[in-house]
Amino acid sequence: MYTFLTALAVTFFLTPLVKRLAVYVGAMDRPDARKVHHGLVPRLGGLAIYIGFVVSVVATVGLSYEMIGVLSGATVLVVVGILDDIYSLPAKVKLLGQILAAAVLVVLFNVGIEWINVPYVGIVEFPLFISVPLTIFWVIGFVNTVNLIDGLDGLAAGIATIVSITVALLAFQMGEWVSAAAMVAMSGACLAFLQYNFNPARIFMGDTGSMFLGYIIAAVAVIGTMKTAAVAVLAVPLLALAVPILDTLMAIVRRKHAGVPIFSPDKNHLHHRLLAKGLSQKQVVLLMYAMTAFFSCLALLLIHVNWWAACIVMVPVILVFLWWAKKLGVMQEVMEPPSQLDKEKENK
Repeated sequence: MYTFLTALAVTFFLTPLVKRLAVYVGAMDRPDARKVHHGLVPRLGGLAIYIGFVVSVVATVGLSYEMIGVLSGATVLVVVGILDDIYSLPAKVKLLGQILAAAVLVVLFNVGIEWINVPYVGIVEFPLFISVPLTIFWVIGFVNTVNLIDGLDGLAAGIATIVSITVALLAFQMGEWVSAAAMVAMSGACLAFLQYNFNPARIFMGDTGSMFLGYIIAAVAVIGTMKTAAVAVLAVPLLALAVPILDTLMAIVRRKHAGVPIFSPDKNHLHHRLLAKGLSQKQVVLLMYAMTAFFSCLALLLIHVNWWAACIVMVPVILVFLWWAKKLGVMQEVMEPPSQLDKEKENK
């Protein structure tokens, strides 16, 4: 409880100060053809989330060797995020920063996916030449998944709150108190930030926040594999983030099909297509909260059944989701210009 309240209080009181800092340094989000907000909005809000998280963890949990590694990598990523929020770094530079942050965790502090208990197979150990790139890929995947859903007021912060609570519940069940506390701290920081970020947002978390949140979820899961090797430690955050992960995968396929760089922005993400169908920002965000909560509950339930039963449940659910997303137009091969999306919204 102290962990949660500390993160909540620190983030809540720091966010207005960070907002003023963002205005001072010019970290402002300007509306353009692919964005849905109007007027200048300060970003850099992730700095308040980061400080709230760090203060909470250090004050109430303490610093294990692994947690020092997690916070060191997170600090590198936050610096990259701050620079991006101020100067809008190229995608390749951000990717290099993400690789560096993951490498700090994996190479300098030896925090990696070293083994895992695969159902019907047993313990599978990964040699170093597999463990290192696998862990870096895992971290970068989560970083970009959360980063790509940060497109509507309160969307990334709310989804991160739901996922962090889910992973915390799993960690409590497995007796991993440090991992659980880290996730509780993250949920407190995100909830506090939501007070300023929910529609209409007064501040955005920016890449500073979205990359940090994805990194922490990924890193805590990796620490879990080092302690227990249980496949659930990796499966639960994957399933809890099923909606943004599937949206990200569809975006990659869509952009490859269109012959454009996979990191190029567009307005065919799930939340954009829902807006184009006539839903308001709040309705879209609440719907995506509900979907995330559904997949999170499903993930916590399925870890108590055998592997085949879990697959029998999850495969149809994912196929139905993909079918629904395709019907919405998420998989359109040719990217429609924003003006066409706006016309489509008006005609509904």
